[in-house]
Amino acid sequence: MGLCKTPLALFCLFGLTLLHLSLAQDTQQDYLKAHNDARAAVGVAPLTWDNKVAAYAKDYANKRIGDCNLVHSGGPYGENLTSSADLSGTATVKMWVDEKADYNYNSNSCAAGKVCGHYTQVVWRNSVRLGCAKVRCNSGGTFIGCNYDPPGNYNGQRPY
Repeated sequence: MGLCKTPLALFCLFGLTLLHLSLAQDTQQDYLKAHNDARAAVGVAPLTWDNKVAAYAKDYANKRIGDCNLVHSGGPYGENLTSSADLSGTATVKMWVDEKADYNYNSNSCAAGKVCGHYTQVVWRNSVRLGCAKVRCNSGGTFIGCNYDPPGNYNGQRPY
């Protein structure tokens, strides 16, 4: 009987480990690390997690559960949004940071036909506080929003 319990216990432990790993890409530390790695790469000071900004992000994400549409909140913070089948928070920030390839610092512009504003908000030097949230939409997809305080992406200004 003892031999049967051991494989079951290992299976349960393995399952819990996988669950932890899948959740581990959506924690505040995961969002911060992904942002701060990109900021460090260009010599910008790290962001800190802010519960007030995170509460705003969560409140707005909850409003998008019904349709998962990428509509900006129009609130007081800088904002990056994504809607997908199922991206983790870490993968989402990586997608925003990957826009760096389309950003030209010298001209302070994006390559023709490309988007790079998510990246410039991630590395905006004057933004110091971060809050992010992820929700599962009624459609089955996910909506992720990160808010930045103070906001960035001002016309004519470089992010760093």
